[in-house]
Amino acid sequence: MTTETLTKPDQIAAELCAAVDRNFDDQIAFLSRMVQFRSLRGQEAPQQHWLAEQFAKRRYDVDAFSLADVDLMSHPKAAPMDGIDLAGSRQVVATLNSNGSGRSLILQGHIDVVPEGPADLWDQPPFSAAVRDGWMFGRGAQDMKAGVSAMIFALDAIRDAGYAPGGRVHLQTVTEEESTGNGALSTLMRGYRADACLIPEPTGHTLTRAQVGAIWFRLRVRGTPVHVAYSEAGTSAILSAMHLVRAFQDYTKTLNARALDNSWFRGVKNPIKFNVGIIKGGDWASSTAAWCELDCRLGLLPGETPQQAMRGIEECLAEAHKADDFLSDNPAELVWSGFQADAAVCEPGTEAEAALSAAHQSIFQAPMQERLSTAVNDTRYYCVDYGIPALCYGPYGVGPHAFNERVELDSLRKTTQSIALFVANWCGVMRA
Repeated sequence: MTTETLTKPDQIAAELCAAVDRNFDDQIAFLSRMVQFRSLRGQEAPQQHWLAEQFAKRRYDVDAFSLADVDLMSHPKAAPMDGIDLAGSRQVVATLNSNGSGRSLILQGHIDVVPEGPADLWDQPPFSAAVRDGWMFGRGAQDMKAGVSAMIFALDAIRDAGYAPGGRVHLQTVTEEESTGNGALSTLMRGYRADACLIPEPTGHTLTRAQVGAIWFRLRVRGTPVHVAYSEAGTSAILSAMHLVRAFQDYTKTLNARALDNSWFRGVKNPIKFNVGIIKGGDWASSTAAWCELDCRLGLLPGETPQQAMRGIEECLAEAHKADDFLSDNPAELVWSGFQADAAVCEPGTEAEAALSAAHQSIFQAPMQERLSTAVNDTRYYCVDYGIPALCYGPYGVGPHAFNERVELDSLRKTTQSIALFVANWCGVMRA
């Protein structure tokens, strides 16, 4: 391999785009196989094993490890993983080393998916990866296995066009993005660094300029069970839990009123979202409920730390206890159950953003737009904790976490071209 970086960007762009097009049927088949893995939390290992094999076939240096292989909980940003086996949560880092002097890059995507819900409410089986009218359907097709395929096939296109990146590239597939972020964090704890990071979440070809943070918490509520005929003599944990939900709904309104003063999110209506995602409780229809558990999520904005948000949750809960005769003497238990995620800003003006913007302009013939996200992504660790410019940019799709989740395949093709050009712009390319 020569070490001279090529200087014909228009020629390189045309060759890379042509290579993406030639490989696109293979990319669709690759994505289809990815979607067919039911990689729910704690069940990602088969998918990760398959991906490690795919990287090995490409002759990358592959490091497959588990969260138990790093001292995860020693890191101040590690989030609690209630009941999850660290040894079973597998991460894969595939490294393409270079003889060149170009800048290094991390391309990272998560392969964990959220539960699909009742399969009969999908138009297609949720893990069938059905293709119809230019879309691929399936849990994880949009969020974010399409983006993972884009980063993998962007590098394939560079190779198949007869080039190699001029700098070291790490391809990383991680878990826990949907619950803690600990998978991405573990790669940093493992020692993987680069001059920039790109995470191709499904942003619809826009750059995520800022994102909220998030806190997961569980409320364990107790009641006094009695036969419903004598309900006045007991209490229902479910009704007490409803009281707490109303308190957090009111608290969220207060937080969103304050958000009008936030420099990044003041123009976004109600950017802080509160959600009760799981509820369990009671043992018998004719008994007042003895117990109830709520799994909740609350957002936070740039300028607030997770610790401050957690104190706010504690204070809201304490006030709600005081307002209820039973809860004032029998308070709910508060358990931190997952995300303790920072809000983050992709600061404008970085060289990495300029390289991505130029690639986007070349493919889409329009300036790259930006967006504000009321959800979290893993770029936060890079920009907040490790000082690495981190970009979130990926294909267009519909229905993340919803029935009939899907990704537009032509968008995926163009996004793959854009990422290939970004790698060329950022790392440089050399003749292989």
